[in-house]
Amino acid sequence: MNSLSEIVSYVLGFKPYVLLPIIIFIFSMVFRIPIQRAIKSCLTIGIGFIGIFVIFGFFVESIGPAVKALVSKMGLNFSVLDVGWTPLAAITWSYKLAPLLLVLIILVNTAMLLLKLTKTVNIDIWNYWHFIFTGAIIYETTGSILLSVAAALFTSILIIKLGDWSAEKVNKFGGLEGVSITTLSAGGYYPLGVLGDRLIEKIPLINKMNAKPEAIKEKLGVAGEPMTLGFIMGILLGLGAGYDAKGVLQLAFEIAAVIYILPLMSGTLSKGLIPISDGLKEFMKKRFPQMGDTYIGLDVAVIVGNASVIVTALLLMPVALVLAFLLPGVKFIPLGDLANIMGSIALVVVAVRGNVIRALIISIPILIGKLYVSSYMAHTYTTLAQKANFKFEGYDGLITSFLDGGNVTRYWIIRVFEGNTMALLATPVIAYLLYITWRSISK
Repeated sequence: MNSLSEIVSYVLGFKPYVLLPIIIFIFSMVFRIPIQRAIKSCLTIGIGFIGIFVIFGFFVESIGPAVKALVSKMGLNFSVLDVGWTPLAAITWSYKLAPLLLVLIILVNTAMLLLKLTKTVNIDIWNYWHFIFTGAIIYETTGSILLSVAAALFTSILIIKLGDWSAEKVNKFGGLEGVSITTLSAGGYYPLGVLGDRLIEKIPLINKMNAKPEAIKEKLGVAGEPMTLGFIMGILLGLGAGYDAKGVLQLAFEIAAVIYILPLMSGTLSKGLIPISDGLKEFMKKRFPQMGDTYIGLDVAVIVGNASVIVTALLLMPVALVLAFLLPGVKFIPLGDLANIMGSIALVVVAVRGNVIRALIISIPILIGKLYVSSYMAHTYTTLAQKANFKFEGYDGLITSFLDGGNVTRYWIIRVFEGNTMALLATPVIAYLLYITWRSISK
């Protein structure tokens, strides 16, 4: 097990923009895609991911100090530290069952494909940690290996199915082809987006509001351009943070640049995916003609560059801070993962077809849930970090993570496998959510 664990750790030590093109190249050879075409596609995919990660990293570096300054002005100070999602991923790969679960998740996906229970080939192996982390928490809270394995596999199956059901809208929304999203931090909220969209459709006036960036641009001209909106948001955030004129303008240009460049990088990524998607479809038609259309399961990063996602996330960031300040029982400031709201709400934005107003209305209750789950789970995350010898320089208190630590879907799964009565009673509600999600695509 140790040697297998070392191999897994080494392989997963590659950056996602290196690991994913390698995996895709291997699949390209299986799909009999011409080698020159496969190499060009994989290089393009890698470059697209690098572009997205570099620009997103630039965004975090730009907005982070402004948010901290804003928090300082608001006088917020809590007992738990938001360390972001990265430490949770590191803790996951130190879990003793991680190598076994990695293999089992691949086998389960393969079995589902062969049994025609899914159309998604989930090649986003790096993000398998989302599923394995669920198993690690269950083992920590129950001590049961069987429940740990079952929880991890159940999570992976659920997200693969949600990837199937959201794929058609994802492809239309992102200008993609043959892609589904298999990231738990995003996919778990898609049913809430579907339900919320249904409910808003019944509310007079609000159901007529079309706040897509394209519609705003059409009505306002240059004032409605996504980059102009980003510039305005940068000015407002800079003023709220107490920046001088130079700092305000710098932040405004930086956010405008992110909004303009991210879609270009997403376009580069999409261009690289097309030959791979076509090759997968052709391979499946020849070998498994009864299966129909198939999808490549990928990271939510492929759609976060959409202007609707970026604008929604920027509007939600100050909302998250205000909620942390106002809500009783919230024990942390969502700093470490605040910028990653983009990934959390991406599929909510997809569900409402890019309508920013609808996405905001649906996302605010999700943020509230995330704040409370992150606060409640802080002791468990801190214990897991201590057992994995994961330390934070200059800090030895409680930790949490707003993005993945506050994942409401994972929290429900954890509580069900722990045998919690309230979680079990909520199961029919979850089943209904999944039913209407399935119905939304079957129609």
